[in-house]
Amino acid sequence: MKHSLTCLLLLLFSWNLAWGGTKVPDTRTPFEKECAKLEGKYAEKVRLQKLIELTWDYALRESPEFATYVGIQDYDTFWTDRSLDAISRRKKELDAPWKVLKTIRRGTLSSADALNLDLLLRKYELDREGREFPEEYLPISQMWGVHQEIPQTLSLMRHETAADYGRILARMEAIPAALAQVEILLDKGLEAQVTYPQIAMQKALNQIEALAAETEEKSALLQAFREMPANLSGEQKALLKSQAGTLYATAVKPALGRLAEKVKAYAAACRTETAWAAMPEGQKWYAFRAKQSTTTSLTPQEIHDIGLKEVARLTLEMEAAQKKTDYLGLPEGFDAHIRMNPRFYFTSASEMIESYRALCKRIDAQLPRFFLHLPQLPYGVEPVPDYSAPSQPPAYYQPGSLVGARAGMFYANTYDLSARPKWTMEGLAAHEAVPGHHLQIALAQELQGVPEFRKHEMYTAYVEGWGLYAETLGKEMGLYQDPYSEYGRLTYEMWRSIRLVVDTGMHSLGWSREQALEYFRKHTGKSDLETEQEVDRYLVFPGQALAYKIGHLKLLELRAIAQGAEGEKFDIRVFHDKVLRNGALPLDILEKLVTEREKPPAKARNTKRPSRARNG
Repeated sequence: MKHSLTCLLLLLFSWNLAWGGTKVPDTRTPFEKECAKLEGKYAEKVRLQKLIELTWDYALRESPEFATYVGIQDYDTFWTDRSLDAISRRKKELDAPWKVLKTIRRGTLSSADALNLDLLLRKYELDREGREFPEEYLPISQMWGVHQEIPQTLSLMRHETAADYGRILARMEAIPAALAQVEILLDKGLEAQVTYPQIAMQKALNQIEALAAETEEKSALLQAFREMPANLSGEQKALLKSQAGTLYATAVKPALGRLAEKVKAYAAACRTETAWAAMPEGQKWYAFRAKQSTTTSLTPQEIHDIGLKEVARLTLEMEAAQKKTDYLGLPEGFDAHIRMNPRFYFTSASEMIESYRALCKRIDAQLPRFFLHLPQLPYGVEPVPDYSAPSQPPAYYQPGSLVGARAGMFYANTYDLSARPKWTMEGLAAHEAVPGHHLQIALAQELQGVPEFRKHEMYTAYVEGWGLYAETLGKEMGLYQDPYSEYGRLTYEMWRSIRLVVDTGMHSLGWSREQALEYFRKHTGKSDLETEQEVDRYLVFPGQALAYKIGHLKLLELRAIAQGAEGEKFDIRVFHDKVLRNGALPLDILEKLVTEREKPPAKARNTKRPSRARNG
């Protein structure tokens, strides 16, 4: 009797839960709820489209800096929320879209939608795999961080109207809170023993201190207020400049000073070991980074071995290139000869920039011979801004935006002209501008009929692999006629090959920083400063540098396959179109799309009688 009564009570309790009694609280976030609504609704094509739209809006909302880069102003007053709660929430939310994607049967989709599904699944599966590694505890280095992100993002914001300047001021007002969140992450990293090496953090500290020391008149954060448009009245300009100056002096500058003090103490407490493997789960983490960067399943050891082979091959090619120059075998050696000879250097920054502009114009004229489609978005050539030039590479590309009415920009570094040899110019221009980053990225941004996320995806192996491929393509376009320029191109390819050896060596195979430096010196003519900058880049960006050469080799392989299959019918323009027509892709997906044979269009039956031709 007692047993039956207990069962009855349990049954009544379960009914009470089911029919409006005490409810288990729903802890799902709004994003998770929106994703869940898609799981059992809509045809699969529609479900995929709605998820694509939902996740794109989510990406813009969660990364306001990315939205600014794209040209969307909706989030221009915010910075990414880097609070511990927000980071934890975002990691948890990775499961929600993944669950929806797993309900979509690929076979029901068109080839275009199937590709979208494949790319989204790849993204979320990789992101879910990577969330076990506390990447958020490494928010600052000499390569990136809020101290670089803030001035760069402010420089990308529109500043044409009073409303635009209002958004800039609101975003500036939010800077102290954003910096405070980063300081908390640094503390958590120390607790977890997840930090960058001391030697790298000292360089980041120098950058932050330099930014914090800038006066209102020189501050990179206030650049927009030194470039105010003519459509604003004198009174408006004066008011906006006054507001910006007060905000900078009373809130932003002190916050940067506090961050500098925090990083100074943090750097002193960072690990002294330089290998990524020195951190908890470091070997596993590095292997994941290598997979993420190269979009391959190659192990660190396999990548290391590829690098050794490429270094050996390029050593012979560089020796052959030296013999074609007018070098007479002087005692100081070839590398010293090309570093010290004044004929290889500019005497003024303006002369260097004008030479780059003329070079790019010359390359532009060759593009139709190699590409079926060229981007609408223009690009320019400008010097790297003075405030950042000392810590920046020889050149870099900043993508533009049709939506944001912003041209792409090839920035050439005019700081210390004695370190900017002329024989590297053609390789740099080909890589950073055309036919390299500008052509590829602008074409991706202008793709028609694809989701927005596809236009802005940046798989490093593809993007940087294309940049390096563009350097080698330059030879077919008429570059490197001067043997010194050809040697310069080879030094750049050698540089990317050494990365395969040095990066894996330091982070997976037990090499010291000193071993890496020595290997670099042995195989390149780079100065000690350049060598140290490169090696220390790998200390904070492990795995990323592997992508350049791995992507380059894959593109060369795909071209060889196409040439072998098509013989005399091979058209370089068609091959490039196949590589570029879908935007950036993981290398395995790229290979599948480029090598599959296109089916000829089916001939439609003509059931109508032919019409009579009309005269005239």
